[in-house]
Amino acid sequence: MAVYTQVPAEVLADFLKRYDVGTLRAAKGIAEGVENSNYLVDTSGADGAGARFILTLYEKRVDVNDLPFFFALLDHLAQQGCPVPRFIPDRSGAVLQELCGRPACLIEFLSGVSVTEPTPAQARSAGAALGQLHRAAEGFPGTRANALGPGGWHRLAEACGAHLDDIAPGLHARVRDELTFLDAHWPEALDHIVIHADLFPDNVLMQGDAVGGLIDFYFSCTDIRAYDVAITHGAWCFSPDGRTFRPDVAHALIAGYGAAHGLTAAEYAALPILGRGAALRFLLTRAYDWINTPPGALVTRKDPLAYLRRLETYASGDPATLFGPAPA
Repeated sequence: MAVYTQVPAEVLADFLKRYDVGTLRAAKGIAEGVENSNYLVDTSGADGAGARFILTLYEKRVDVNDLPFFFALLDHLAQQGCPVPRFIPDRSGAVLQELCGRPACLIEFLSGVSVTEPTPAQARSAGAALGQLHRAAEGFPGTRANALGPGGWHRLAEACGAHLDDIAPGLHARVRDELTFLDAHWPEALDHIVIHADLFPDNVLMQGDAVGGLIDFYFSCTDIRAYDVAITHGAWCFSPDGRTFRPDVAHALIAGYGAAHGLTAAEYAALPILGRGAALRFLLTRAYDWINTPPGALVTRKDPLAYLRRLETYASGDPATLFGPAPA
């Protein structure tokens, strides 16, 4: 569920008067996502021909002080030709609003569908779109620390504590050992840029085999560029439960990225470790939510063990099988 704040129709209709978007025709809560409240909003449009937008109300897990970074990043990427949604300013030029006691924004709607079982062709397009995004981000001057980097993993592991063993026996020790390994081997010297950091299939809008939009940049931060490739690889190239690895999808994803941006030899060599870090990051955030979601909450908990299985694959798999041929 991703509608935490209810917006009455009359309140939304009045809110839209701040913009040159016409009058409200319809609004519907969007179920996907876990961070914010989102609505699909249809209006008559400024010219009467109809228009569609996303209304986002930012809940407590999003720091309002970070929003100007996201506004500037999306503007920059859009100007560079990336298929990303722009934030809509009101008649006074303001982007950030308040609605129903929450910070809120009206955002451009991009068409497309999120796939649950991506094909190799779709994965190749997604990899190319990520490479295009990284090329565009190289010229972006903003920075934002990654709260879910290695330091954040330690904090999450401490917060979960022995309750990790309630999820699976021995998980607490496995996480502790993995943290020790990653502390010793994390490739911090690799190039850093602003990355998406959450490019799951549900954040890529496909139009057939082509990418129509990249959305949900609220985890974007400054971190290792190849780490973004590893996050995307883990999200796209396994079955949802992490039990099945799909080499055809994986190789297509990396090939698409290579064609649009490319990996250095050092980045390619680091991908197994970066994949382990990405898997641990999502294992821990899922575990924290699993442990701290109260009974009866209208939130679907995601299985942390799906990312433990990915972690073990990255720890034991052959790089050529996992990622395809090394760069020449």
